[in-house]
Amino acid sequence: MTKKRKQYSPQLKFRVALEAVQELKTISEIASSHNIHPTQVKNWKKQLLIEGPTVFDQNTAQQQREQEARETELYEQIGRLKMELEWLKKKAAQFA
Repeated sequence: MTKKRKQYSPQLKFRVALEAVQELKTISEIASSHNIHPTQVKNWKKQLLIEGPTVFDQNTAQQQREQEARETELYEQIGRLKMELEWLKKKAAQFA
């Protein structure tokens, strides 16, 4: 029997990390109030301090992956077109 991993919403992660940054409660108190392991709270706090509130938003990461895929596809197309152009120049030079 495998245990399914819990998935937390970006809003919850941000709220918990923000509580940890404010330091009004200890990490253990915050973790117990949200039923989260203290190490997870520390990790979220660290991420928040380094990358800001957009770190937990999956749409940003997904958009970045899509952008990289589009760029890769366009670079491949540019390469193919350059090869075709060189080939056409070579063939045109033979007939001129």
